[in-house]
Amino acid sequence: MKEKIRIGITHGDFNGINYEIIIKTFSDTAINEFFVPIVYGSSKAAAYYRKALDMDNVNFNVINDANDANVKRTNIINVADNVKVEIGFPSQLAGISSVKALDMAVEDLQSGKIDVIVTCPINKSTTYSASNFPGHTEYFADKFDTKDYMMLMINELMRIGFVTDHILFGDILKMLNKDLIANKLSIIDHSLKNDFMIRAPRIAVLSLNPHGGNDGVPGNEEIEIICPAIEEAKKDGILAFGAYSPAEFFASGNFSNFDAVLAMYYDQGMIPFKSIGLSGGVVYTAGLPIVRTSPAHGTGYDIAGKGIATPLSLRESLFLAADIFRNRKVQNEIGANPLKIRTNHQKKTLE
Repeated sequence: MKEKIRIGITHGDFNGINYEIIIKTFSDTAINEFFVPIVYGSSKAAAYYRKALDMDNVNFNVINDANDANVKRTNIINVADNVKVEIGFPSQLAGISSVKALDMAVEDLQSGKIDVIVTCPINKSTTYSASNFPGHTEYFADKFDTKDYMMLMINELMRIGFVTDHILFGDILKMLNKDLIANKLSIIDHSLKNDFMIRAPRIAVLSLNPHGGNDGVPGNEEIEIICPAIEEAKKDGILAFGAYSPAEFFASGNFSNFDAVLAMYYDQGMIPFKSIGLSGGVVYTAGLPIVRTSPAHGTGYDIAGKGIATPLSLRESLFLAADIFRNRKVQNEIGANPLKIRTNHQKKTLE
């Protein structure tokens, strides 16, 4: 029997919907057959929400060390004893606890006690004061000394990456350049091949200006920056296409012909992602040496404690993290195998 993947789950902001979606997810005990869940959080907060949501059938196995995890149960490690739940409201205490959970989970990941990390949503304003990082993506990039990374949004219909993400709209033009776009295309291409096992991924690139730039009438970014970046990527063997006008691209369903889409800025990709997708989806940080996923929603203060939050995104995040971990393992085994299948180019060279 194969050893089950050990998934570290950071509890994020305990004043939002995180404990509700955690409890609802593991109320289905069958999910523990697929992996070993280890929540980095607070048994007190978990007990509070179990009572508030009337879900006493979900029990957590409290442990002090990830090595002590029960492979048949949902485990929890207390990251802080000082917990004061204020449902629906941000607090400095919740921000500090969020960062402690991240720090402890990363330490265990680095020491091999867990295999992957799934992060529940945080409040960026409260965690920034405790860590000086604006979000999860930047936190993990710093912890694992990674410069070439990107946020990849994934649901059942599409994968969308971003050239620029959490920046002021007025700063987008200042950041965009050919090298940056080409670099993001390289990150997506590598991730699709190694993390998702897609042999020859097709990547669509969106335009910045209306109507795909319309030959430079609204703006010259497509002619001077975006299309040259696409051509540069093609020289490296990346199957990149565009630049496509976002409105027509998504309205026509053309996105279904590609394995991923590269948007120029955050809202350009997030609006269709959340409008077209049938489920909450997953945030995946591509480019990291480790696997980190997260539900594609926020803290949900407005619905916290009401019992109406859906655990679907968390479930998807758990299974995707496990799938990517297995895919990377297979890729590593293939890479170490001298009898691996040669590419067509290698075959022709030998002939």
